[in-house]
Amino acid sequence: MQRTPVIVVAGFLGSGKTTLLNHLLTTARGTRIGVVVNDFGAIGIDAMTVAGQVDSTVSLSNGCLCCAVDVSGLDALLDKLVAQVDVIVIEASGLAEPQVMARLVLGSENPRVAYGGLVLLVDAAEFPHDLAKHLRVADLVVLNKIDRVDDPELTAAVIDHLAPGVPVVRADHGRIDPGLLFDPGERPAHGQLSFEDLLDEEHAHVHYDSVEFTGEAMNPLRLMAFLDRRPAGLYRVKGFVRFDVPGHRQRFSLHTVGAFLRFERLPWGDRPRRTELVLIGSGLDLDGLPAELADCVEPDPSSVDPQSMLEVLRYLG
Repeated sequence: MQRTPVIVVAGFLGSGKTTLLNHLLTTARGTRIGVVVNDFGAIGIDAMTVAGQVDSTVSLSNGCLCCAVDVSGLDALLDKLVAQVDVIVIEASGLAEPQVMARLVLGSENPRVAYGGLVLLVDAAEFPHDLAKHLRVADLVVLNKIDRVDDPELTAAVIDHLAPGVPVVRADHGRIDPGLLFDPGERPAHGQLSFEDLLDEEHAHVHYDSVEFTGEAMNPLRLMAFLDRRPAGLYRVKGFVRFDVPGHRQRFSLHTVGAFLRFERLPWGDRPRRTELVLIGSGLDLDGLPAELADCVEPDPSSVDPQSMLEVLRYLG
C-alpha cells in the first residue's frame, strides 16, 4: 500500500513557518501538497482567505490543498487528504506543542499515512531562550532569517550545544529546497532516484550537494552504524536497500529527514535487485560518502546473523 508522508513543521511565533509553507506551495513542481494549519486565529497562508475558520479547505490550481483544522479533527482530515495529495505538511502552531502534533501523527491508525519527521524553524535574529525542549524532538532544524544576523554560525553553535547532532539547515525567507523534505514532482513511494530539479534556478542562492550510490546487498549493522553517524550536513537520504540476510532477503525503502529515519518493506517487482540511494546535503564529502557506503556492502550475506536485522526492523514504518 502506498503511504503518504506527513511532515510536522513547528517553531515559535515569527520564526517563518507560514513563509516556509508558502514557499513549498509555490515551488511544488508537480507535487500535490496538502498543507494543514492547526490554529484558531488568523490563517496567514497566502492561498487561504479564511480567518479563524476551522475545517476550511482551499483548493489551488496546482493541485495543492490548504486546510485549517482543530487538533481533535486531525486524524479525520488526514484520512480525507491521503487520496488527494502526495505529501502532507502540518503547521504545529497556536495551542499545539510540536510533541503533541508529532504524537497525533504517529498515533494515527490510518495505514495510508506515514510520519515523515518534525522540522523546527528557528529565528536566527530573535533566538528564543526556551527552545531546548523543542530542539529535543526536532529531526531537522531550519535556521531561518540568516540574512538578518552577522554571524549565523554562532546561533548554529548554540543549537548544536542544546541538541548535539541535530542537522541544521540555514535559510532566509524560509527558502529551502522541497527536495530536503520530500520528492518534488513524484510520489515518494515510487522512489525515482533522479534529482534533476534539485538545483533549480529558483533556488540558486542555496547550494545543496547530491550524491548517488549504487551497490549490492548491505550489511545491516554496518549500514545502521553509517546512518547513526551521518554528518551534520547530510539532510536527506532516500532510495532502496537490498538485504540478503537469511530469512530477510528483502527490498526496503529508506527515507530520512534530518535525524528522522524510516524503513518500509517493498516488493521487488521489476526493479533491479540492488541498493540505490541518494544523499542530499550541504558541504558533503562527495568521494568519502560513497566509499563509506561501499564499506557497508556485505560480500557474504549468508554468513550474517539474522538477529542483526533487528537494528533495521526497529525503524520499520
